[in-house]
Amino acid sequence: MAHCLTTEFVGSALPRLRLLMGGAVGVAFSGVGLSGVGTPGPAAAQSTPANPVELPPVAVEGTPNGYQATVPALPKLTEPLLDTPQSINVVPRQLLDDQGVSTVADALRNVPGISLGAGEAGNQGNNLTLRGFSARNDFYLDGMRDFGSYYRDSFNLQDIEVLKGPASVLFGRGSTGGVINQVSKRPQLAPITAGTMAAGTDGTYRFTADINRALEGVDNAAFRLNVMGNLNGVAERNNAEYRRFGVAPSLAFGIGTATRLNIDYFHLQEYNTPDYGLPWFYSSPAPVNRRNFYGFKDSDYLRTNVDIATVRFEHDFNDNITFRDQFRYASYGRSGRITEPQVIYAGITPTTPLNAIQVNRNIIAVDSTETFLQNQADVLARFQTGPVRHVVIAGVEAGRETSTPTRFNYLVVPRANLVNPDEDQPFTFRPPVTARTRVDTTSAMFAAYVTDTIKLGEQWELIGGFRWDVFDTTYSQTVAPVVNLSQTDSMPSYRAAVVYKPTPNGSIYFAYGTSFNPSAESLSLAVSNAGLAPEENRTFEIGTKWNVLDGRLTLNGSIFQIEKLNARVPDPLNTAFNILGGNQRVRGFEIGATGRITDRWEVYYGYSFINSKVTSSTLPNTVGNPLANTPQHTLSLWNSYVLPWYNIQVGAGIQYVSSRISSSTPDTTTGLIENAPGYVTFQAMAKYPVRPGLDLQVNVFNVTNTKYYDLLHPSHVVPGAGTSALFSAIFKL
Repeated sequence: MAHCLTTEFVGSALPRLRLLMGGAVGVAFSGVGLSGVGTPGPAAAQSTPANPVELPPVAVEGTPNGYQATVPALPKLTEPLLDTPQSINVVPRQLLDDQGVSTVADALRNVPGISLGAGEAGNQGNNLTLRGFSARNDFYLDGMRDFGSYYRDSFNLQDIEVLKGPASVLFGRGSTGGVINQVSKRPQLAPITAGTMAAGTDGTYRFTADINRALEGVDNAAFRLNVMGNLNGVAERNNAEYRRFGVAPSLAFGIGTATRLNIDYFHLQEYNTPDYGLPWFYSSPAPVNRRNFYGFKDSDYLRTNVDIATVRFEHDFNDNITFRDQFRYASYGRSGRITEPQVIYAGITPTTPLNAIQVNRNIIAVDSTETFLQNQADVLARFQTGPVRHVVIAGVEAGRETSTPTRFNYLVVPRANLVNPDEDQPFTFRPPVTARTRVDTTSAMFAAYVTDTIKLGEQWELIGGFRWDVFDTTYSQTVAPVVNLSQTDSMPSYRAAVVYKPTPNGSIYFAYGTSFNPSAESLSLAVSNAGLAPEENRTFEIGTKWNVLDGRLTLNGSIFQIEKLNARVPDPLNTAFNILGGNQRVRGFEIGATGRITDRWEVYYGYSFINSKVTSSTLPNTVGNPLANTPQHTLSLWNSYVLPWYNIQVGAGIQYVSSRISSSTPDTTTGLIENAPGYVTFQAMAKYPVRPGLDLQVNVFNVTNTKYYDLLHPSHVVPGAGTSALFSAIFKL
């Protein structure tokens, strides 16, 4: 079994994590060379020493102003966020800490226009919809694709950037609705000794440690280590359990100098009892107890092993020219056997008593390894042609990606009762287990790109970008029927924008961009899609951004339209094949506010309205339907306030998601479109500073114990967690 967790870890995950919480954290805080430890801020940073012999001043990395971000971390974006003609939401480290958030999925609940989705048949891990289009393949880590199907933890992240709208000029294939760029913590010269120990309801235990030291005897060099262990159940959901361990060492040379080298390694392993929730019953989630578990609690599992190694080199030839090169190899191992509940409709009607209905336990079994090998090289140049200033980014990318999933058949599995499933029932099946599919996919890519930001005086900027991608894929299916396919796609991408700055603290912009989705985008091909040109997308956006209240608060708003011009749809003459005969459109607007209203009151607000529609298709019963998992309304409000008594900090938030459908295509059995109702949840937080360097914090999630449906899939729906609480001790020595 490729890249599965060790038997030692699997067999004793719970006691070992409890031991780690009691021991490893103690080691981190008491035995890691505390000489020279100061009291850095929540996100201390890289510095630029004037004299290598002297102690350098401490600067601030990431998001220094709490919830407000002003500069993008992605090097391909050369201007401050205020002047970048694109909707960009930055979820900062401080917000994650205040909300008690430990996963990327929960962090993204703060971003308007995002709706989370359930794990798909052969692709578990984070699934989401961004501005109406799937973004499962649009995760990035420090500007390079993070392709693996796994549940991402936030322990080694400084910020999370969400760039909205097609952006193939920057990233290549995908990015129809946007991309998610995870920003890693970086070594710095200022010392850090920090961490958390947390325990909560539903068997939750978690620890993190963050250690950073300048290297003795080596000028301008530092080492940083982040470690995490996590165990948690899910409130109001039986048997679901998530066990994670992560470690992320990184080494940096030349900090603050003209030549810089970073070497990073990231490892995350999971051993979960996954939750595929409840079945649909006609057009709605089955009206049963939300605790119902239809799997086999002693047999269902999902194991993942993620290893990512990155080397990053940067050199400033002078103040105007910088060369960057980033190389990465990643391996994503995945093995799972998961039960998906599906109502058996034969012989029943909507009025059939629920306790007379049987549920098919569809076993989803996969063993897969994905790999990613890529090199990015680019040059940043600043120069003038007469009175016109230019900021040019030009670069090339080349890489290779592989995927080798094997999926298995389990036949004659015991069924479950819809109302009273027997989760203790032994997992049995008719032997032998056979491989349903065994696939080997290899994709090679090459791209060249250039973007020019032209500054005309102090008030006008023009941006133009062009990229050419070549994406070559070979696909083989070795289980009968044997299939061998190959396809090469060559596609241009474009970007154009104009920015007007009526005042230094505000901007108004218009932007246009394109993207494309090849048939092998997710490293898979099929006979039905082979030979089809990529789907093409374009976006138009008008927006404005303002820094107000002496720059403490950022306000933003935008109106946008995204069109998929040639969606893949079934050929009406032969439904076994697809044609590029569909059209999908998203129109909407969003508004947001991040930063400080007063010195004590900090906010992170966002609202998005999206009207999505299938405008044409060879399937008449889909035309006019909304796009899958695309609610019209998403709203996230979070406030934190420091009270005048003992500097106690309190926080409260609301998240609203309106109703959405699981698929634009009606269910083939019932002829109905499955719909999940909208919901509102409330969160709260209180933090008490016991002494300098030690805070106690409590977070309460879903305060009102709202029953809602969180993750949608055409074949199942996962209820949201009930009320839960997390108690944390936060150390900064």
